[in-house]
Amino acid sequence: MKHIKLLAAIALALCISFSAVAKPKIRIIATGGTIAGVSSTSASSAYTAGQVGIQTLIDAVPQMLYLADISGEQLVNIGSQDMNDEVWLKLAKRVNQLLNEEGYDGVVITHGTDTMEETAYFLNLTVHSEKPVILAGSMRPSNAISADGPANLYNAVAAAVSPACKGQGVLCCMNNQLLDAKSVIKSHTIDCDTFEGGHYGVIGYVYNGEAHILQKVTTKHTVSSVFSVEKLDRLPKVGIVYGYANCSPLPMQAFVDAQYDGIVLAGVGDGNFYKDVFDVAVKAQNSGIQIVRSSRCPSGPTCLNSEVDDDKYHFVASLDLNPQKARILLMLALTKTHDWQEIQEFYKEY
Repeated sequence: MKHIKLLAAIALALCISFSAVAKPKIRIIATGGTIAGVSSTSASSAYTAGQVGIQTLIDAVPQMLYLADISGEQLVNIGSQDMNDEVWLKLAKRVNQLLNEEGYDGVVITHGTDTMEETAYFLNLTVHSEKPVILAGSMRPSNAISADGPANLYNAVAAAVSPACKGQGVLCCMNNQLLDAKSVIKSHTIDCDTFEGGHYGVIGYVYNGEAHILQKVTTKHTVSSVFSVEKLDRLPKVGIVYGYANCSPLPMQAFVDAQYDGIVLAGVGDGNFYKDVFDVAVKAQNSGIQIVRSSRCPSGPTCLNSEVDDDKYHFVASLDLNPQKARILLMLALTKTHDWQEIQEFYKEY
């Protein structure tokens, strides 16, 4: 009997050991944001982002340790309103290193919500791996009543270990939903249900620690992307000009004078210019500054050769991309070519 008990104990120990080894290896990269924010009181809406470190975030959600072998690192600790090109380049290079060289099965990135959609899209074009890359954040600081960060982080890890999320490109995981990097938008200033799926809707959800994918991402991303930042230490300078009635041409002219490489117009309607701004845009395009037309409208495409004769002026239409994502694609496109027709093809593909 003692011999049988000993064998059973050994078998159990081996099973536990094997189970521990078999867990997916997930790295959490912390960048700050509200999920790492602290308010003066648990009921206060006034808080400072980027105060809590990565280990504190991990310790707050011990349940995710059942899902994966978790480790973390602090890349930066900022509010995402201060996200910049330097951090983007550093982040993309680090994610590629973790997935392609260090053997991690997935990466989760904690991030502020203000520019989460931009970082997600940038990584979607510059990370070259089919393994899941999931961004998570929160709308409430870490010490708030009903803080949403812990649940979002747990669900992000659940998505990162899921085979269903492999090959889907970079995803955002917020409020139990999974949203792809190209279509995700922040739609509300304060609501926890702020993120929406734009043109294509939510692509999946997480429930009880399991990710469910409802539709596949079909546009080019990650392993099919031609864009690489591995040898870059800076990105082309691209600005956004907002369109409105009686719009001043001064912002457009300021980017021209500052010798920017490209300008995106957040135009009215189907990417329309105010007449004075249009004149500056034509001169800018003729001088070698690439102009991309987008729209301030929250939905609908900016159509090629529709309201504006893009072929005549060598403008590029952003199609399904909003102004902030159109800017990201233009920055990366300009690292490959300055031919407006080739750049337009990138907007069709990505």
